[in-house]
Amino acid sequence: MNRNSTPIAKDLVLIGGGHSQVSVLKSFGMKPLPGVRVTLVCRDVHTPYSGMLPGLVAGHYQFDEAHIDLGPLAEFAGARMVHDEVIGLELDTQKLLFCGRPPLSYDVVSINIGSTPTVANVPGATAEVIPVKPIGGFVSRWEQLQKRVVEAGGRLRVGLVGAGAGGVELILAVQQALQDLLENLGQSSDQLKFHLVGGAETVLPTHNRRVRKKFQRVLGERQIQVWTGRFVERVQSRRIRFDDGSELELDEILWVTQASAATWLANSGLAVDANGFVQVHDTLQSISHPQVFAAGDIASVLSHPREKAGVFAVHQGKPLEENLRRALLGHTLKPFAPQKRFLSLISTGDRYAVASRGHWSVEGKWVWNWKNWIDQRFMHRYNVLPEMKVEKDSNPPDFSGSESALREPSTVAMRCRGCGAKVGATVLNRVLGRVQPVVHPNVVSGLDSPDDAAIISVPAGKHLVHSVDFFPAIVEDPYTFGKIAANHSLGDIFAMGAQPQSALALATVPYGLEQKVEETLELLLRGAVEVLNAAETPLVGGHTSEGSELALGFAVNGLVDPGRVLEKRGMKAGDQLILTKPIGTGTLFAAHMRLKAKGRWIVAATQSMLQSNRLGAECLLRRGAHACTDVTGFGLLGHLVEMTRVSRLEAQLSLSSVPLLPGALETVRSGIFSSLQPQNLRLRRAVRNRKILSESETGPLLFDPQTAGGLLASVPAEVARDCVEELKQLGYERAAVIGSVQERGSGPESITVEP
Repeated sequence: MNRNSTPIAKDLVLIGGGHSQVSVLKSFGMKPLPGVRVTLVCRDVHTPYSGMLPGLVAGHYQFDEAHIDLGPLAEFAGARMVHDEVIGLELDTQKLLFCGRPPLSYDVVSINIGSTPTVANVPGATAEVIPVKPIGGFVSRWEQLQKRVVEAGGRLRVGLVGAGAGGVELILAVQQALQDLLENLGQSSDQLKFHLVGGAETVLPTHNRRVRKKFQRVLGERQIQVWTGRFVERVQSRRIRFDDGSELELDEILWVTQASAATWLANSGLAVDANGFVQVHDTLQSISHPQVFAAGDIASVLSHPREKAGVFAVHQGKPLEENLRRALLGHTLKPFAPQKRFLSLISTGDRYAVASRGHWSVEGKWVWNWKNWIDQRFMHRYNVLPEMKVEKDSNPPDFSGSESALREPSTVAMRCRGCGAKVGATVLNRVLGRVQPVVHPNVVSGLDSPDDAAIISVPAGKHLVHSVDFFPAIVEDPYTFGKIAANHSLGDIFAMGAQPQSALALATVPYGLEQKVEETLELLLRGAVEVLNAAETPLVGGHTSEGSELALGFAVNGLVDPGRVLEKRGMKAGDQLILTKPIGTGTLFAAHMRLKAKGRWIVAATQSMLQSNRLGAECLLRRGAHACTDVTGFGLLGHLVEMTRVSRLEAQLSLSSVPLLPGALETVRSGIFSSLQPQNLRLRRAVRNRKILSESETGPLLFDPQTAGGLLASVPAEVARDCVEELKQLGYERAAVIGSVQERGSGPESITVEP
């Protein structure tokens, strides 16, 4: 992982994690450009390698073998990851637009999002067919198709439209996989029928005659019916109609035809070709907007037109990375010329392949082994990342241009740290003017007043509940981190049965140009205020400062009826223990920092942290909970020990019932723990039968510190099951009864664990 501490002067934003862009990320990880903040925006955190898709479908590879994990790669590059989908560009203001989050600024942006098959211009196709691209969406739909084949007892007609190399290779892989699937289940595959449809007069029209002949032979041997010279005019339920009026009945239709581009590219105002692909010079720079670059399938290189093939995207990685650096530094870009011929290695479903280049071709099992070696070597480059030590650069580059960014006194001057190194008043006022906290009647004086402190009215007969939390960013996306920090800070208030009334923010943003500091602060507070507003909690003030890393916290107060306080001391013997969220954030993010956590694990953990405890707390109150706490830094066991000691009771905990976040067991097995874990482990002396704890794989996770964790509640046994069901209906899908409360026995221990 590389995090350079030079003040942020420019933003490089990468849209998509395609084959070209992963090369850029790896290079910026190996050699960061001080002063440049890299952000990766991606819809999927695992990007499929197109060369291994047929092997994945055929069952020769597992999911992780055929996908590049963007999570560790972005962390290695020191890049912020924004897990979302771009819907447009504001080219004049240089901003990315999203559907459900604030815009994101860029100085230079690179687009590598791949293409999709053209289905919209064929009536009925959009609703009926399974497009192979984007590949990430195809993988999940392929799994569903396999289930339907099993449910139908193998009596299905499977068709694929598109008889180029991708289509031929895929139909052979699909056949191989489905036949193997049925055979392994003891079912016959005799009723499985396969069809390949192509508009050209032959299969693989861009390849030489010898290659076409080889595959015509293979398709015939595999009894795959080939329909060439046929154009699909319409797709209806379980049939396709050709342009000559004939029809072909099919139960499943895969689509691998001519590629098309995302419509938002043209709608944004970028220069695009007739198919919507971004027109670029031979430097991969947009011909209409010099701050925009594009590579891979989504790019149309005017001086070097080529077919859409993954090999070109792979080879564009190095020139793209070099020209992005040059653009950021204001240097002249370097043109490049892609090869006219390239080696094609096309598999036949089994571990056999055909190699083709120009008029030459060869086939055999050894060709598949050769292809496998090439593919595995490529994947190893991005999925096995080196340990890196960051070298401090005492001479950061001079960013050219009118700003001469790093020469600005506000950026390079040593911060005096006076007044808490506060963010400037102008920046702060602009941000607060755009962030709109909810208005609450109990706020007498808040952000709308120039006073030095907020004034909150406390109604008679209420208790005031105070809490404070502050911590450095657990994720690099400031908008997402703002939400997580707000959820974490509100947790204490909800856990006590209180309604939060106001919040004071404590924010630290990285040094940078004024506009960079302003945007980071705005994204941070926008995310936080969305959570606070949803909880009807006004942001009434706070303190902002600049520092070496992003951090955020809140001082929150709330009100509660004296008779409805959920204190830890309220547990009663006979109660059941309910946990509303799975645990494991501590070990997962420790693994993430070491590049050892899979991206999908971090996505799942992030989604858990983004879930508010508000509805859960309301449910627990309705169900008559006797005691409650939120599970945070002391871990599940630490917070349970607090509850048992103050209640003078014992708890029995079922290890197998404790819900865990995906990947948490794997990272613990690898010996990866949070830095707070050793301190939490001291509480194991409160466990009566420590041997069971030490022998269980789940045991270490009881001490795992949580961020924005769930609620741990003691509820009457007779309502526990109904309470869990209601929690699941409210969105706490992993809520579970994890133990029970008992009378205190002899000895100092208060916890008994069972497998």
